[in-house]
Amino acid sequence: MLTIAPWTHLWDANYFAHLWPWLGGLMASPYVRGGVTGVGLITLAAGLRDLAGAIFGRRDTSPASAGRDTAGQ
Repeated sequence: MLTIAPWTHLWDANYFAHLWPWLGGLMASPYVRGGVTGVGLITLAAGLRDLAGAIFGRRDTSPASAGRDTAGQ
């Protein structure tokens, strides 16, 4: 949502932007829109990384876990 919303009509039709005109001017800046899009892309990348870890399963490859016996658990 943060990646796409700053470039749609929803961004311009914001209640708070109409309530406070200085905020509307700030939100109309392409730099602010780009910054919000950047945060959205970073959040999207982190979410996809976590999702891939959950789907493919992370294995504990630390040396401390190599000697543990998991058969009795």
